[in-house]
Amino acid sequence: MKRRLVILGGGESGVGTALLAKAKKYDVFVSDKGKILDKYKKVLKHNEIEWEEGKHSEDKILNANVVMKSPGIPDSVPIMVRLITAKVPVVSEIEFASQFTDATIVGITGSNGKTTTASLTYHLLKQELDVGLAGNIGDSFAKQVLEYDFKNYVLEISSFQLDNIVYFKPKIAVITNITPDHLDRYDNKFENYIASKFRIAMNQTRSDYLIYDADDKVIVEHLKRNPIQSTMLPFSLSRVIENGAYYKNKNIIITIDNQKIIMPTTNLTLEGKHNIKNAMAASTVAHLLKIRKQTIRESLENFQGVEHRLEHVLKINKVHYINDSKATNVNATYYALESMEAPTVWIVGGQDKGNNYSELYPYVNEKVKAIICLGIDNSKIIDAFNGMVDIMVETQFMSEAVKIAYKIAEPGDNVLLSPACASFDLFENYEDRGRQFKAAVRNL
Repeated sequence: MKRRLVILGGGESGVGTALLAKAKKYDVFVSDKGKILDKYKKVLKHNEIEWEEGKHSEDKILNANVVMKSPGIPDSVPIMVRLITAKVPVVSEIEFASQFTDATIVGITGSNGKTTTASLTYHLLKQELDVGLAGNIGDSFAKQVLEYDFKNYVLEISSFQLDNIVYFKPKIAVITNITPDHLDRYDNKFENYIASKFRIAMNQTRSDYLIYDADDKVIVEHLKRNPIQSTMLPFSLSRVIENGAYYKNKNIIITIDNQKIIMPTTNLTLEGKHNIKNAMAASTVAHLLKIRKQTIRESLENFQGVEHRLEHVLKINKVHYINDSKATNVNATYYALESMEAPTVWIVGGQDKGNNYSELYPYVNEKVKAIICLGIDNSKIIDAFNGMVDIMVETQFMSEAVKIAYKIAEPGDNVLLSPACASFDLFENYEDRGRQFKAAVRNL
């Protein structure tokens, strides 16, 4: 009998998994509680894969041998409770797809910086290696394994995807940092979220590598309490690292097995200390995979960055407009404000995720001249920063937020969209928020 795979969620990862599973002779059924986009329906129909939308039919789901669920579906929804009770194995796309490839996998996770680090790592590797970029970014990993199985993959991986791995084992794992995020999915316990991130290394052995930020106290303390098998390659801005990477005299210095390379950072296109860390992590991966030093240096200098992450949009009347819509938590906004080198009009707000804004106080006092609150409920932001700036304005429209910023900003200033919140109160997602910001700026 055919093994039956049920896929919960008919988006990019779900449809990609359906195609791979069908090719591997599974009996496949796709179920989505919401609407499936027309482009995905066409693919499912063309490939004669059974699907449903607007509901989860238990009689068609609970008889699965294995379920692949979209990372956005929490374990608390009724269909997941039934599956867990029935002890039906539930896996993520990366778990399912990885069993059908022999590629070298670089897995990158973290609360912030993982998209930039994954994109930069891919940029460094693609100059010399056959490599795909997938996970939370780009085309589905499963679809790539099916259509063109690269010899190497760079996967950006969320904690939600890691929650549903069993045997997944990247050759190289990267943890950029860990700060409180998505705690509503982890019983509001930070330690549960930390443990979820570290699942990226749970199947690794001494022949595999874990690259991590040695300046991140959360990571360092967890490793002290929970030793792992991987060969560890830390990176640091603040101290010399014997086996790993560190920063000194505007150079990134990487040493692995007594082989040293030095990378100048004076011509880095990415700004801010956090991006030096992202560059350290990506360069360490590239060095491990035998990318030439000259290639790494040139690639660091011509990398153009990631959309919605400290993205320079336009300069109007000598004012820089910067789109950092991907900053959906306080720590991401911390890095953004840290990197500002001019007086800043800051657009902030959205759906609060239990934010504590106190770590932003030093940079708000030092660099922010005005705050524009963009959200349905801005009371927490107003309470947090009341009295720190002369101007604080509320709005629920991006076009209005940008017009207000235009009136306040003076030549030499920055206008920064870095919301520190989720986008779902006023926008479809952070991409929609960022695109509306860019459109409003261009309309000036």
